[in-house]
Amino acid sequence: MEQPKQISIKASDEDLKGKYANAMQIVHSSEEFTLDFLNLTPPAGQLVARIITSPGHMKRILLALQDNVSKYEAKYGPIKEANVPQAETKFSPPS
Repeated sequence: MEQPKQISIKASDEDLKGKYANAMQIVHSSEEFTLDFLNLTPPAGQLVARIITSPGHMKRILLALQDNVSKYEAKYGPIKEANVPQAETKFSPPS
């Protein structure tokens, strides 16, 4: 069976607005990677998105990110790395 040459993506207006994240936490097992995107505004923070993906797809994400950072820096110059948050992050149950 032939694969479609174009895929239509559905997205709500809310999803198209995007989410701001200034930190990320990654955990993994042999079967999957979990990427938690966080908005840290001390003394608290909020999980804004969680992506769970396979190791094979994680590798493609990593390569795509490396390629896009290289293209960005070629156009705009080197990116200065952000400071690492000094506080330990942990999840708390909803109120």
